[in-house]
Amino acid sequence: MTPVATGASVAARVARGAPARPGVTFARALAAEWTKLTSVAAHAWLALGTVVAAAGTAFGLGMFVRPDDGRSGSWVVVSGFVLAQLGFLVLGSLVATSEYTTGTARTTFVAVPRRLPVLGAQVLVTAGAALLTALVALGASYLATTSARAGDAPALDLSVPGTARALLGFVVVSAAVALLGLGLGALLRRPADALVVGVVLVVFGDYVLTMFPGPVADTVRALLPSSGARLLQDDAALAGLDAVTRGPQLGAWGGGAVLAAWVLVLLGAAAYRLRRHDVR
Repeated sequence: MTPVATGASVAARVARGAPARPGVTFARALAAEWTKLTSVAAHAWLALGTVVAAAGTAFGLGMFVRPDDGRSGSWVVVSGFVLAQLGFLVLGSLVATSEYTTGTARTTFVAVPRRLPVLGAQVLVTAGAALLTALVALGASYLATTSARAGDAPALDLSVPGTARALLGFVVVSAAVALLGLGLGALLRRPADALVVGVVLVVFGDYVLTMFPGPVADTVRALLPSSGARLLQDDAALAGLDAVTRGPQLGAWGGGAVLAAWVLVLLGAAAYRLRRHDVR
């Protein structure tokens, strides 16, 4: 008489015959985050809009630059950063907050219970997307300002001290601003809150403090993440900025260090909240 197969024995046979499936790995988390980023059409439009904003702003400002006004050729090319940085800030904020606004964060963290690999994957995905977008934006800005630099605007001369750093700084600082937005979004978990705080830190706060020059205001300005934009200045422009400030003279790399510190602190705070608090 044939024995009746129990549920346990059937499950055991299925388990023995099923192919082994890999567990949760960082590579799989990274692939999942990249798929999330590239599968949303709005992200591609945001990247395109950021490139257009950078090139369009550089083209417009380049029309008014003259050789005797103290601007350099590198400033003409990277001047679009003033508007493009908002696009990078939005990119980081959206990557961090999209799952909290849709409620799918619970599903993600059930699949990846350790949680921190998700944040690490988001950091790499955001940095990669921002670097690629910034490179395209820099190339588009260079092409958009060709006529201006051939006319009255200063030519782009890599032999001018600080020019190469300014061009590289456009790409690096753009990625850092995107990571700043990611840190704010992962910490605050609401896109509107992250964007408002981000705009205050990288744009509005610096602008307001310039209207109240003095040791205190200039010191606060130097400690804001907007100091990272000093990497986009050539040596002559930096010397001019340091000559009029009554706060600390950070130089180019000091400003970059301030921005990097903000990014690390915000990502660290976001990681702490992710590990210690429930996902809501």
